[in-house]
Amino acid sequence: MLSRMHIRRLGPLTIFFDMGRLRALARRSEMGMVFAGALVGVASGLAVTAMRLVSEEMHRLIFGIDVTTRLSASQIDNKLLLLAAPVAGGILLGLLIFILARWRKKPMVDPIEANALHGGRLSLTDSILVSIQNLVSNGFGASVGLEAGYTQLAAGIASKFGLKLLLRRADQRTLVGCGAAGAIAAAFNAPLTGAFYAFELIIGTYSIVSLTPVVVAALVSTLVARLLAGSDFVIDIGSFGTVAPADYVPAVLLGAFCAGIGILVMQGVSFVEELARKSSIAPPFRPALGGIVVGLLALVSPQVLAAGHGALHLNLASEVTIPALVSLFLLKSFASAISIGSGFRGGLFFASLFMGALLGKLFAYSAPYFADATLTPVVYAVVGMSSLAVAIIGGPLTTTFLALEITGDFPITSLVLAAVITSSLVVRSTFGYSFATWRFHLRGESIRSAHDVGWIRNLTVDKLMRADVKTAKTGLTLEEFKRAFPIGSTQRVILIDDSDKYAGIVLVPDIYASLVDTDDEGKGLQDFIRYRNDFLQPQMNAKQAAAIFDKTESEALAVVNNLIERKVVGQLSESHTLRRYSEELDRRRRDVSGEI
Repeated sequence: MLSRMHIRRLGPLTIFFDMGRLRALARRSEMGMVFAGALVGVASGLAVTAMRLVSEEMHRLIFGIDVTTRLSASQIDNKLLLLAAPVAGGILLGLLIFILARWRKKPMVDPIEANALHGGRLSLTDSILVSIQNLVSNGFGASVGLEAGYTQLAAGIASKFGLKLLLRRADQRTLVGCGAAGAIAAAFNAPLTGAFYAFELIIGTYSIVSLTPVVVAALVSTLVARLLAGSDFVIDIGSFGTVAPADYVPAVLLGAFCAGIGILVMQGVSFVEELARKSSIAPPFRPALGGIVVGLLALVSPQVLAAGHGALHLNLASEVTIPALVSLFLLKSFASAISIGSGFRGGLFFASLFMGALLGKLFAYSAPYFADATLTPVVYAVVGMSSLAVAIIGGPLTTTFLALEITGDFPITSLVLAAVITSSLVVRSTFGYSFATWRFHLRGESIRSAHDVGWIRNLTVDKLMRADVKTAKTGLTLEEFKRAFPIGSTQRVILIDDSDKYAGIVLVPDIYASLVDTDDEGKGLQDFIRYRNDFLQPQMNAKQAAAIFDKTESEALAVVNNLIERKVVGQLSESHTLRRYSEELDRRRRDVSGEI
């Protein structure tokens, strides 16, 4: 442990060892957030490299493959091993699920949900557990990638660091984005891809304030991973001439085609999950059964195992027949759906790239002839992998920059951009969800992106209401009511019945106006009651309350504890709700623009 005297002697490096000074710098200036982003980038690069090395070592030990060979590109002669390894992984994962079900009751939150609902608060313990489950799933050959584990672990580290720095909500969300950016950048050796992954999928918006820390985190993480592992994800597209205007027609059609396939893949995964939930099979036993199916598919082709890095390069570099492409695509998509649906941990990021490349080559071989088109099957594969990835994962600029960074070719990137925006538009118009937000939808969550909506849910009626309300019994006569509430004493009175349940609202001016209105003679207090069944509850948020005000056309409503007891606990006015909602909305806008 460094003493304070040693820290002082380090000069400019002092800030990295003194949490108090780093906290003050991070909260006071943009430069502090840049330093924090750089530290998160280092941690992300180390985390990704460690997970990648552990996964490769597991593949080598479990399947007996060469250290230089990717699992999905290897030739494994031991058929019993191909079948048994995913089953063993399923049993081990089921044991972890059983232990966690008894130990941790709260559901695990991913970075998108954390930034959308919880202001960037993410459990580091849960993130480590998710990463371990992801490693077990991928290491034993389940058809899932490690990108979900990379992002979860790096974002969890970033969130923990941000909480230690006591960052504001907007800065905390940005730092979680830095972690995700570093994870994806290190995974693909692609800093631009990582940065825009954070903007589009984790932070939910782009701003000048968040640009520098996120890009710095992506660059630093890439450098760390490159120094430690040195592996590059690069595709050689060969020579094909120049991109002609006619080439955009098949690219756009391929984008639309991949959008439809992407929707089918997402629904297929959801179908398997729903089938597993409706079955009588307990969750700890599902991964083992899924492992049996994946093992049987691996007997047909080992290329379905793990994420598919080796299989992608294998199919890009060789001529493959149309029946082989179709069968491999069906095998991989089925294996991925079974893996995720049965409970294996992981994502579809790289699997979507692999399947998209297969679709691109299939399109190149079987599509009708396009006059003057110059594209080769490898170029179609690059366009296809980006188009399917954006359909499933989301993030048009993320997948476009990935194509740029893995090919280094700007004309191809323009083709990819045309296909990607087509695919994204088709999916948003017809389906409306990416894979992550579709799963949120199935759970009952209404979020469509990582855009910060958690503050709306936190702005509840309980925090907005007044507790000092005027109440009266419904059995009062008009004369008794007038003596209790003289004109000008209050605007409205909440009525309760003999069992103290909410009965409605009476406007005091209406009572006194009846004195001069001959048509109101003979009326009792019951005749002036309004909003008998219209009220608010403490757990409602400001947006829900505003909708009820608009529906009832009321200026104020009573707040009751629940629908059964209906005990009056307060009162809330529409004007106060809208004012506080507008103030918070303006604060979030200033947070994003950097004014705060």
